[in-house]
Amino acid sequence: MQTNTPSRNSIRLTRRGRLALVATGAVVAGTAVAVSLLILGDDGDSRPATLVIPEGRRASQVYAEVDKALELPAGTTKKSLAKAGLKLPGDADGNPEGYLFPATYPLKEKATPEQLLALMVETADKKFNGAPTAAGAQRNAMNVYQAVTIASIVQAEASSKADMGKVARVIFNRLERGMPLQMDSTVDYALGRSTPGVKERDIAADSPYNSYARMGLPPTPIDNPGEEAMRAAINPTPGDWLYFITVKPGDTRFTADYNKYQSDLAEFSSRQQKGKPEQGQERKEKQAEPGEK
Repeated sequence: MQTNTPSRNSIRLTRRGRLALVATGAVVAGTAVAVSLLILGDDGDSRPATLVIPEGRRASQVYAEVDKALELPAGTTKKSLAKAGLKLPGDADGNPEGYLFPATYPLKEKATPEQLLALMVETADKKFNGAPTAAGAQRNAMNVYQAVTIASIVQAEASSKADMGKVARVIFNRLERGMPLQMDSTVDYALGRSTPGVKERDIAADSPYNSYARMGLPPTPIDNPGEEAMRAAINPTPGDWLYFITVKPGDTRFTADYNKYQSDLAEFSSRQQKGKPEQGQERKEKQAEPGEK
């Protein structure tokens, strides 16, 4: 159902954008700055025995961590994609974004980038293509790949696991109403940026990942989501919300009322003017990007 909405310049859904403007460079939870853990072997060898990929890592970040773990020149893992033979969904068109599943992976003595990437994709396939997930996606009139794409936005946008279902519902509600998603996380992805910092000029970016300028979902996931985000994507929390914003740490507000959202936004802005954002506040403000609208 199409509904009338405020102008694109006035609708800035929630979360990251505005916070990012005043907190550029701040430590961000999740996608942007999660640190992969390299666990050294018992023999004290400098090469790690285990690689831990955190939830929300982008494919480019995973490639870099694999290069580091295997002590390979930068760019080696990305170049190995062509010969990795990854078993990806047809919709992915060879792009593994979303399917490099966040988990702990063993680094065998002669491990190769191709082997590690294949193991990540195989793990994602097992997690995402089970009967419950497929049924959940179908129940929401989408396929599994679309569900993974929504989960990747949820992973980037939600300030806590408890908010993931609500963020997913905002996404569904906006899609159903013919509204642009207006998620800052998708703009950051389009610009190749790993820390939030969306400005007015950025939302004019000519990219299929710009969810301010383009309708619908981005063409691929924007990171590699975990199981909690995937569950939220196929089982969104019931609600009529269209906007959300994190006013302060632990206080993310969801609403269907644009005026109420504007009031919350004003409160957030007032807090920012009084001083630096508090720790943990850096990612959620305005739209819904991955959260913004």
